Amino acid sequence: MSSNGPIRLPGWRWLFAGAAAIAVTWPLDTRVDAALDVTHNAAWFKLAWLCSKMGEGWVVAVWGIVCAAVLVLVQRPVPAAHIFFVALTSELTGLAATILRVLFGRTRPLAHAPQGFYGVWHDGHWIIGKFEFSSFPSGHAASAAGLAAAAWLVHRGWGAVAAVYALAVIWSRMALQCHHLSDVVASTALAVPLAVLLKPLLLPSVEFQFGNLHRALWKRPGVPR
Repeated sequence: MSSNGPIRLPGWRWLFAGAAAIAVTWPLDTRVDAALDVTHNAAWFKLAWLCSKMGEGWVVAVWGIVCAAVLVLVQRPVPAAHIFFVALTSELTGLAATILRVLFGRTRPLAHAPQGFYGVWHDGHWIIGKFEFSSFPSGHAASAAGLAAAAWLVHRGWGAVAAVYALAVIWSRMALQCHHLSDVVASTALAVPLAVLLKPLLLPSVEFQFGNLHRALWKRPGVPR
């Protein structure tokens, strides 16, 4: 992969745009939830379930590690470092969203409790980690959007492909009635600037470490170069 320069996103402008997008989509949640619901359609449900599985953190982690390892073995340390950075960014953006959704405690579309934000305590019980109260923002969507943004930052072509993947994951989470429209919009608003911030913090170190690994494996006497 080749870098095509940084994306310039002034922080305050992105925050304003993200907040505005959430405000605009919020009143549409109920209608979009109903329109995208595939829980009663077996064929679409299977497709949405597959797309959702592709967006799970462990899938991205395995993909990143395996692809990076293969590229190291074929003496391509720079693409290996870029793939590892993309996967790592995806994991971190997903983690950030997961922490926030635990604290907000918003109900999922199919929750039995009345729709709303409940924080960490409801009806005399802690609801931290309860599936029913973990909707806003979406961890899957943040992970997928973070992956797409990170891929775009290191290679525009791969970023476009990753954007299709991210859209499929985001659609699946709404189609399965796991998240509202505003949940995935909030995830995107969180993941993209976080990926931009992580690039200068992580990518140089990742490239340096993969360069060291390449030299250790292939630059020793007696080892073919």
